[in-house]
Amino acid sequence: MTDEKTSGSDERLSYEQARAELASVVERLEAGGTSLEESLALWERGEALTVICQRWLDGARARIDAARPDPTA
Repeated sequence: MTDEKTSGSDERLSYEQARAELASVVERLEAGGTSLEESLALWERGEALTVICQRWLDGARARIDAARPDPTA
């Protein structure tokens, strides 16, 4: 899971951990009261967490698709 938006420690996050942290980031952004710089950092963190979650979901979809019998066979 390496990418310019994820760090090495992010690669070890489970889907549930990434989703929970993303929810926390969204709550902080929605609450307001942060500086522009902090808001931008939160936004960037949210984007990175979204990439992690999407990769988990894509992997799950691939596993499900691989487990299904081929309807054309």
